Amino acid sequence: MTPTLPSPARPTRRGVLRGAAATGALGTVGALTLTAPASAAAARRPGARRPPNVVVVSIDDLGWDELGCYGNTFNETPHIDALAAAGVRFTQAYAAAPLCSPTRAALVTGRYPARVGITDFLRGPDAPSDTFLSPDVPTVPDHLGPLGYTTGLIGKWHLTETYRGEYAERPGNPFAHGFDEVVASEQLYIGDGDYVHPYGFMPALPAREPGEYLTDRLAQEAVDFVTRHAAEPFFVHLSNYAVHTRLDGKPELVAKYAAKPGADALPNRPQLAAMLESIDQQVGALVAALEALGIAEDTLLVVVSDNGGPYRDANAPLRGGKGELYEGGIRVPMVVSWPGRTGRPGRDVDVPASTVDLLPTALDLAGGRAHPGAFDGVSLAPVLTGAGRLRRETLFWVYPHHIGQSHPQAAVRDGDLKLVMHLRDGRCELFGLRDDPGETTDVSAERPHETRRLQRLLERHLREVDVLPPAPSRPAYPRTETLPGWDGYDVLTVAGTTATPVVEPDGDRVRVAADGAAHVLLRSPVAPRSDQVAVVLEPAAFDGAARQESLFVGLAAGPRDYLVLRYRHDLRRVGWDLRVAGELITAGAEPLQTLDGTVDLSGPGARYGFVLRGAQAAAWVDQGRGAGWEFLFRFDTAGAFDLADPALRATTRYAAGVRVDRSGVVLGRLTASSR
Repeated sequence: MTPTLPSPARPTRRGVLRGAAATGALGTVGALTLTAPASAAAARRPGARRPPNVVVVSIDDLGWDELGCYGNTFNETPHIDALAAAGVRFTQAYAAAPLCSPTRAALVTGRYPARVGITDFLRGPDAPSDTFLSPDVPTVPDHLGPLGYTTGLIGKWHLTETYRGEYAERPGNPFAHGFDEVVASEQLYIGDGDYVHPYGFMPALPAREPGEYLTDRLAQEAVDFVTRHAAEPFFVHLSNYAVHTRLDGKPELVAKYAAKPGADALPNRPQLAAMLESIDQQVGALVAALEALGIAEDTLLVVVSDNGGPYRDANAPLRGGKGELYEGGIRVPMVVSWPGRTGRPGRDVDVPASTVDLLPTALDLAGGRAHPGAFDGVSLAPVLTGAGRLRRETLFWVYPHHIGQSHPQAAVRDGDLKLVMHLRDGRCELFGLRDDPGETTDVSAERPHETRRLQRLLERHLREVDVLPPAPSRPAYPRTETLPGWDGYDVLTVAGTTATPVVEPDGDRVRVAADGAAHVLLRSPVAPRSDQVAVVLEPAAFDGAARQESLFVGLAAGPRDYLVLRYRHDLRRVGWDLRVAGELITAGAEPLQTLDGTVDLSGPGARYGFVLRGAQAAAWVDQGRGAGWEFLFRFDTAGAFDLADPALRATTRYAAGVRVDRSGVVLGRLTASSR
């Protein structure tokens, strides 16, 4: 089913950045005077129980050890702790990804992020990519709307990279997915956070009260939503921007925590504690509203983080943090309240669960049924009610990106065993989480059979989700292109050249040198035959006499339009350049400094491989040590360079390049193939 954009005349749809106060407005968080509609009261009579409402409160970047109910003694979260004491606390709950956007995609689709094409956080408007959650992918409204549910999003969406034009016309916006109401969702890129009105990323959103704090505003909107829809089943995602950096708590709360004993000792952070207390007050206000409306027993309320905390000490004793597939990056607090329905109060559930399970759970509780293959998640209803066991064999994660000091990884958990694969070289680590939740000891050598079994499971999953353009091997790219010798290439001078380059072809080698700064591209006469290509460059020699000796491999239409991988020899640094109409576009590039010093293309047999599938590019390297191809990084250029465009393909040619400064570089063979 493909959702359509909302009609402006539909009375239940409001503008995404509405400023008018709705009925049941909340003046101060925690102060409520509400009246339940008569139909809501009738729905609570014996024999008249309706499908449950579902409220998901997500907290951005909340670490494993930052709630009181998970053992924190510095932060104060009494309302969330009370939910855990009366409901269910999951001790092995996971985010579907170690970062926000992919986890949010999983929450609203019930599918693994890699399967819906969102594996990393989405960038701002200057990025060359234009990733978004396609409306062709069924989401919450598609599954619950036909069952009579009103669906809402309050707060952060972060599932599109387009921040121009009318909100409801942007690709992947929540209205395009059929959400009935969208309130206080980012109009511009979120950036480093903004928690006090006026909000930099929501310039059209007027304040409802002077000095408004964003977390309180979202609380008010949530109370308004449940009040308006108390007489009908609803699903609402209260999606907080906090506690994401930059940290900015209310001054009076910051002062309160700064005065507490131990405030200056990590992992205690007064700013974060203040922001978290505001979210706790938000949850308290929402619970009070549900109770005042008489629908608390008809409402499943979930409080969960979107990924592990960025501060490693806030995830202790788990290993790692945000951006990693060790437990600290993906295991998160999750508290579920459903008064009278979750069995013994204060129950801990230790079976693995995931945010990918939330939509299948909601659909199950609503009485709906999904067709086979609709979800990667499963319903948590049996363990929530205590009526049965969770039927799941494995959980998968794929994060093929660099962030901070983290490198691309994939992981699988099966029972109490978890395997983490490093995507660069395929190295695998195995951990027994029952006895070693902190993943301190790799037992892959001691348990080779289990390591191979889980590795096969994970490799099969990687093939299924197909997020990595394959290495430039003959099986993957079987059609070999016939390229001429170097003397048949055009020599293109790139901006920044101040010296005259000397280009000396010699068979399958070419030397490029200059007595100053020179940057040239050697463009072949051959155009790609498809939108899936591999280009491999064999470096030959570096003079090593100057600071700037770089080589390039990829595709070029001309000196002002090209997409190439780069390698700078003195720093052993790799990256990529995209130039469009003379402008160098690299905004939003991953922090590839994690690769600095680890790639050396000066040895015999070294190769640098550029592969492109439409607008999905990847860098591979063979350092000539007998280890074969290593995956380095991938990136998306769909907003600026997509080889699926026939016009672009017709003007683009296979190319290599050199940048030198009073030195020279010798290139070996350039080969190309396609599929």
